[in-house]
Amino acid sequence: MSTGAVVMLVVAIVIIWGGLAASALWLRAHPDAEDAARRQAG
Repeated sequence: MSTGAVVMLVVAIVIIWGGLAASALWLRAHPDAEDAARRQAG
């Protein structure tokens, strides 16, 4: 693989996994109101 391809691969991996980690952290800090109500009721 060429250098450009490796760089693009690394950028794509960082974007995908970084977005996944950011969304997981966001949901942990700001849970849905319906989900929180369901947890308290059940």
